[in-house]
Amino acid sequence: MSKKPIIIGVTGGSGGGKTSVSRAILSNFPNEKIAMIEHDSYYKDQSHLTFEERIKTNYDHPFAFDTDLMIEQIKELLAGRPVDIPTYDYTEHTRSEKTYRQEPQDVFIVEGILVLEDQRLRDLMDIKIFVDTDDDVRIIRRIKRDMEERGRSLDSVIDQYLGVVKPMYHQFIEPTKRYADVIIPEGVSNTVAIDLINTKIAKILEEATEMN
Repeated sequence: MSKKPIIIGVTGGSGGGKTSVSRAILSNFPNEKIAMIEHDSYYKDQSHLTFEERIKTNYDHPFAFDTDLMIEQIKELLAGRPVDIPTYDYTEHTRSEKTYRQEPQDVFIVEGILVLEDQRLRDLMDIKIFVDTDDDVRIIRRIKRDMEERGRSLDSVIDQYLGVVKPMYHQFIEPTKRYADVIIPEGVSNTVAIDLINTKIAKILEEATEMN
């Protein structure tokens, strides 16, 4: 692989449709070497804390993430070397003992609420995308997801949203919109924006193939 992989950053608020947009891009290139790396995989290990202390962690703050490790591993992948990416256990609120092997690819989608917050991470990206979705839509999606998939109560989701998620969004996530090359209103339902991004990626891949 003579050309370095393409890194696409996809960010936006929790429940804003980042993952759906990322999957829409992935599904458009079934025959290419393309993979997604989630910032959520790099939540810090909290095994030294009690379960009660872990529950109180602010997961929407930059300090909650081991971004140094993410940057280190992306650089390894850029150099053509495989890495073992950590996984996070949402029920135990700490890093799982399991990792997964990520092989080098031609395209990586780096997805998460704070992937544009760290300049070192931004500097590794070729395309930066901000998925911009109204607060009310995001809270409804978050309630559904956390109650159905994570076994949370309605009150706990609302308390966390109002106490942490919303203020952190306005403090740390929304300001990163200025770094985005592309802002996608309403996420994956914005098919024009998704098509434009897919066309751009296809062109970069085509150019890379011609160079090899």
